[in-house]
Amino acid sequence: MSDSLNAPETSRPASPVRQSRAKGEPRFPDGPRADPAGSHFERRIRSFQPRRSRVTAGQADALQRLWPQWGLDIDGQRVIDLGELFGNGNPVVLEIGFGMGEATARMAAADPETNILAVDVHTPGQGNLLNLADRNGMNNVRVGNGDAIILLREMLTPDSLDGLRVYFPDPWPKTRHHKRRLIQPEFLDLVAARLRPGAIVHCATDWEPYAEQMLEVLTAHPAFENTQADGGFAPRPDFRPLTRFEGQGLDKGHVVNDLLFRRVQREEQDPDQHTEQDTDLPPTGA
Repeated sequence: MSDSLNAPETSRPASPVRQSRAKGEPRFPDGPRADPAGSHFERRIRSFQPRRSRVTAGQADALQRLWPQWGLDIDGQRVIDLGELFGNGNPVVLEIGFGMGEATARMAAADPETNILAVDVHTPGQGNLLNLADRNGMNNVRVGNGDAIILLREMLTPDSLDGLRVYFPDPWPKTRHHKRRLIQPEFLDLVAARLRPGAIVHCATDWEPYAEQMLEVLTAHPAFENTQADGGFAPRPDFRPLTRFEGQGLDKGHVVNDLLFRRVQREEQDPDQHTEQDTDLPPTGA
């Protein structure tokens, strides 16, 4: 596997992009939109906090060059054909929240026959992942910009996904913020409607109280079964790389827990549950 998947950008100066533009003019005219869904959908409690950081020249160049081909603005205005999006019929795994994209790029390089639709709202991370995919010749990565709930609910068809990855989502540690956590029963209802039977939901977190909640919620949901015979957490699988963020947590004494649950075979008349209970879902891109 190429070391360049983790290497910092060296071919272009890592200076912030400062361009004068008129008020209201998009930051990247050919890149991701600032608010792709606009006001078309109800405002809900967010499960993520938008982060503001500077975009390097290399990231900006990748956004401008590659977004029209490999980017997807989540506007909720159309149903997408994943085979058309990727140009093949390979299995598609949805990853929600990929940070700077290093781990996503490594997984994509290690398994080129699996397509990864990676969703986040962090513009520098979007540009970095596109840059990594381009530099390493990976055609199995597409980057989604916006609210993953809208993507799941409005833009994907039933049985269209072969897996879901949620690595180190915001733990929202304060009790009054627990409602903002992504892994909730209503979210799993929506996910279950989009996953093929046998698809794997893989979550990882270094916040132990959140890990316990994830385990409880996933165990209780009738559409999923734990892949671990003892009903507990799973060892970190070889295909999930150790990220810098995870390493920092381990250095601080954090315990990282992985959860691997399988989408069970549907009953003969399994309802598309998302259609009746989506109003309480928080928007999410990370």
